[in-house]
Amino acid sequence: MRRNLDLTALRSFVAVADTGGVTRAAGALNLTQSAVSMQLKRLEETLGTQLFDRSNRRIALTGAGEQLLSYARRMVQLNDEVVARMTDPGHEGEIVLGVPCDIVHPAVPEVLRRFNAVYPRMRVNLLSSYTRSLKELYSQGKAQIILTTEDECDAGGETLVELPLVWVGAPGGKAWRERPLRLAFELRCIFRASVQQALDAAGIPWEMAVDSESTRTVEASVSADLAVHAQLEGMYSSYMAPISHGGALPDLPAMRINLYAMDGAGAGAIGGPVAALRDELRSEYRRCLRRDHDLARGAAAA
Repeated sequence: MRRNLDLTALRSFVAVADTGGVTRAAGALNLTQSAVSMQLKRLEETLGTQLFDRSNRRIALTGAGEQLLSYARRMVQLNDEVVARMTDPGHEGEIVLGVPCDIVHPAVPEVLRRFNAVYPRMRVNLLSSYTRSLKELYSQGKAQIILTTEDECDAGGETLVELPLVWVGAPGGKAWRERPLRLAFELRCIFRASVQQALDAAGIPWEMAVDSESTRTVEASVSADLAVHAQLEGMYSSYMAPISHGGALPDLPAMRINLYAMDGAGAGAIGGPVAALRDELRSEYRRCLRRDHDLARGAAAA
């Protein structure tokens, strides 16, 4: 006899895997912790296998759980797509999403893909600019959602992740050994002041070799091993790599990726899609952070 999987239980399973715990998943799903635990138990009973390793403080997927996760994501996503298209086909309009260029990858493309599957008639205008410019646009009502990179979070925003700045350069490059250290930054990059202060405190001479309005110019200069740059951990472009400097360069401060989104009243007729896009961004950036931390732990253990 064929058995049917409970989509509600699968949604809870995905939420626990994404958030790393039953308590956080319950909060995200607006359920009680006991309800989520019961759904997981029923799912394990249906499949006749253990999906989570509960022996450590942090809940982790078993091999069977890892195998189920990709199926569960697709099933939940397909369910949401069907419901959205059959019950609310009239959603259309435009959402302006502002994201600093250096944190677009790897999260935003996946978020936009999933959002488009549920809201195919909604256009997302992705605007890439500097944090200061994006906050001005948001305050003027010209962007419904923005992400920022800041050392603090203003009222009305929420911090998605906090990541350290790391030194990046050309893969296998040697520019980081030069003194004065040659730097490449955009004119309005919010990271450059912190980098300069760290170098001054460490007594390392530096010069601004590339001072440009263009992110592409900075990427080209760094990838050519003409200068070094700093980016948030895990957010590097394919043209750059973290520098293994062995302490020759100073540690850099942590920065926050913050999210600001208009509420239902502020977003007007597109309030529902705005909230959905906000939730996708929140989930994806936190998932990327957990993945990078797990990879780092695995590399350290090896």
